[in-house]
Amino acid sequence: MPEGHTLHRLAADLAAAYAGRRVTSTSPQGRFALEARRLDGRVLEGTEAYGKHLFVSFDGTEEQVHVHLGLYGTFLISPGTGRPVVGQVRWRLEAEDTADLRGPNACELLTPPEVALILARLGPDPLRADADPDRAWHRIHRSSTPIAALLMDQKVLAGVGNVYRAEVLFRQGVAPMTAGRRIPRVRWDAIWSDLVALMEIGVERGRIDTVRPEHEPEAMGRDPRADDHGGEVYVYRREGLPCLVCGTPVRRREVAGRNLFWCPGCQRDR
Repeated sequence: MPEGHTLHRLAADLAAAYAGRRVTSTSPQGRFALEARRLDGRVLEGTEAYGKHLFVSFDGTEEQVHVHLGLYGTFLISPGTGRPVVGQVRWRLEAEDTADLRGPNACELLTPPEVALILARLGPDPLRADADPDRAWHRIHRSSTPIAALLMDQKVLAGVGNVYRAEVLFRQGVAPMTAGRRIPRVRWDAIWSDLVALMEIGVERGRIDTVRPEHEPEAMGRDPRADDHGGEVYVYRREGLPCLVCGTPVRRREVAGRNLFWCPGCQRDR
């Protein structure tokens, strides 16, 4: 599932392509046809990401389109208009470019109270300037749930997914099964700051990179990582391979329904 940096980058790309422009709005697939017609010919006013959710607003209506890509959704922008429809396109936007939304978990036109209900369920988003990390800390420091599960809980933190949780816990030397209430405040502050920095890099580069300069391929004389997720990471999908820092084989276990990767040498319970 795309993590928060993907949605923030998508929001910026959509705004660059369409904000302030009158757009053609259609639903070739038909599952968003009525809503698309209501938006057809309106000016796209803006886009906003919150965690793994995207909101698109238009002139003349308080309603917003809410998009959640889920596991398989894509929202791709291509140059030009009048392009042939390929696959099941839930929603198409056209101005000077064409943006096709395929396979989302959600694509719906919501009223302001409905948008507010979604936002109320989400924890702070490290990529938002209005984020309050104390809201997450308030839940974490009272919880017996492992920190690896808490970081994936969108009610605690919005936008953090499987890759970022594994990588930030490695970078901060935190054993993934440590209960939230055993995480010191200073450690939480470091985790939050690291997430902000790493996810900002993700927005900029369009991929997740988490290794420090001294552990990059050229610095270590190793081959670059070959994985369809791209980017250089410490532990994610590196089960059985030696840790880039201490050489201990990386391990894997399921936590919160997803595979968690960690280094038992660098991430010891304290």
